[in-house]
Amino acid sequence: MEVKVAKTAGFCFGAKRAVDTVKEQLRQGKKVYTYGPIIHNEEVVGGFEKKGVRILYPEDEWETVEKGTIVIRSHGVTKEEQEKLSAHGFEVVDATCPFVKKIHKIVEEQSLAGRKILIIGDENHPEVIGIRSWAREKTYVLNSAEDAEKAEFPEGDRFCIVAQTTFNYKKFQELVEILKKKRYDIIVLNTICNATEERQSETAQLAAMSEAMIVIGGKQSSNTKKLYEIAKNACGNTYYIQKLDDLDLRQFKSFRCVGITAGASTPNNIIKEVQKVMSEMSEMSFDQLLEESFRTIHNGDVVEGTVIRVKEDEIVLNIDYKADGIITRSEYTNAPNVDLTTLVKEGDTMQAKVLKVNDGEGQVLLTYKRLAVEKGNKRLEEAFNNKEVLKATVSAVKEGGLSVVIDEARIFIPASLVSDTYEKDLNKYKDQEIEFVISEFNPRKRRIIGDRKQLLVAKKQELQRELFERIQIGDVVEGKVKNVTDFGVFIDLGGVDGLLHISEMSWGRIESPKKVFKVGDTVKAFIKDIQGEKVALSMKFPDQNPWADAEEKFAVGNIVTGKVARMTDFGAFVELVPGVDALLHVSQIAREHIEKPADVLKVGQEIEAKIVDFNLNDKKISLSIKALLAPPAEEAEAAKDVQEKSEDVQEEVTETE
Repeated sequence: MEVKVAKTAGFCFGAKRAVDTVKEQLRQGKKVYTYGPIIHNEEVVGGFEKKGVRILYPEDEWETVEKGTIVIRSHGVTKEEQEKLSAHGFEVVDATCPFVKKIHKIVEEQSLAGRKILIIGDENHPEVIGIRSWAREKTYVLNSAEDAEKAEFPEGDRFCIVAQTTFNYKKFQELVEILKKKRYDIIVLNTICNATEERQSETAQLAAMSEAMIVIGGKQSSNTKKLYEIAKNACGNTYYIQKLDDLDLRQFKSFRCVGITAGASTPNNIIKEVQKVMSEMSEMSFDQLLEESFRTIHNGDVVEGTVIRVKEDEIVLNIDYKADGIITRSEYTNAPNVDLTTLVKEGDTMQAKVLKVNDGEGQVLLTYKRLAVEKGNKRLEEAFNNKEVLKATVSAVKEGGLSVVIDEARIFIPASLVSDTYEKDLNKYKDQEIEFVISEFNPRKRRIIGDRKQLLVAKKQELQRELFERIQIGDVVEGKVKNVTDFGVFIDLGGVDGLLHISEMSWGRIESPKKVFKVGDTVKAFIKDIQGEKVALSMKFPDQNPWADAEEKFAVGNIVTGKVARMTDFGAFVELVPGVDALLHVSQIAREHIEKPADVLKVGQEIEAKIVDFNLNDKKISLSIKALLAPPAEEAEAAKDVQEKSEDVQEEVTETE
């Protein structure tokens, strides 16, 4: 078998520079963090983690993290993130690829010149996210010929086109040609890294002359994915691996020429390891190779076995290997102090994932829990893609939100997405079963976000639509008090909140809604008005209007009793019945002179007086205690006196009321 390795395979300048930067900080003995994975290669990132390098993400609780040096990843960060990093008290070392930095500068300058920025690349890639932040004008991202064909921009807009550094060069040219045909005012700047172009060109040539191709790189690596696509187009037998363990050597039995290339974030040691094994294949018989493949297992493999022994804190599996597999309590479940003998029994068949082929005592260390999490994540990924509504019990109430678990995979629901209204206390959701959808799925960054709010909003909109189809002005409705304010209460009518204003709560006077209503009360009212989505309610039912029979009940000459409701300098207002107040002028309180009503009366005091004036149109009634005390000959004079004084203060009374 002939094995050919691409000359450009492996670390590009930017990736090597970023990795070397982290190594240098470690060499100096610093506490090192990276802002996001330093490059898109799990082996490199995992190696740094073993040396104490921790990855920080925007959502982490930075205040609790020990201060140290934070290295900005090779893909760069947004302008805003770069400005905020130092504010957390960390020493910041920028390992952004110089080619990416160059794009930041181009975008900023062209944006200042009045051009909108059009980026050809993956809008979810961290490099593209960072690039967009340097533009002052609106930015657009296109990733396919279909995107370019559909793109329609306002006439007169001026554009600058740039590319993600790792984008497929041939594909970039194709998209630019489509856009040029639309006759937009554009400037095209090919910002694809030279190393990327060379790597892609060499991969195409090598794949065309090989019977099989091996493409090595991280599963999250954008440039490696593009190399795989290029190789696959030229050579059907193309295999995408991250490390040697991912390679099934039996697949290469009949190939005479195998090409090897690797992404820009792939270390040379992995490339050499794959090259060495492939070269050795030509010196081994296929039968030997086949035998070897059946006798080995590797870290990360999923194996199936039979339970041969169970203890409170340990499960032993026969996995058809020279050593037994061990699952400890902590690798079976997150629940503390669980007795495993109550969950598993001898003879059970179960799957597990290999953590270590040799735990130091000749046994294979397995994990059931992490495999369950992976399966759970796959279940959640499907739910995310299908927008499926999930149901789960709230396992924990945390600061800032709720935590739920599905198949050992944890979902966090931020407080802002728990409800469609502000929730001051989330503890009421503890142990409650709730429905939600997955709004963000990124297990790599430990971000699986649930959203309950959008379901509630959608349900509310449907209820709102149904409610408006059946209600009209004048309808009597019933609902529950949702909120109480100084000016009124909001009542949930089943999808719509109706406002019951303080002035519409009673025919009588209401001092404060908070003294009459509380949240949860059931209220019966009628619809006074509908304006768009706003519903005004009233409890002043017409058949309960106290002025309906007031002309008879409060005719001039009638003697009535009432309570002093409030006082002014010119008189006291007396409530005869709820909703009907009468004026007792200061001159009509007694036969002798009274300076002000408060000298002889107090609020809440019950008095008896004679009605000396009644005006139904203006809803005004005048009283006199003095008339009850005066001789008959003086009553007419008193009535005349009251009428004159009432007219004098009519404007003042109106303002008071």
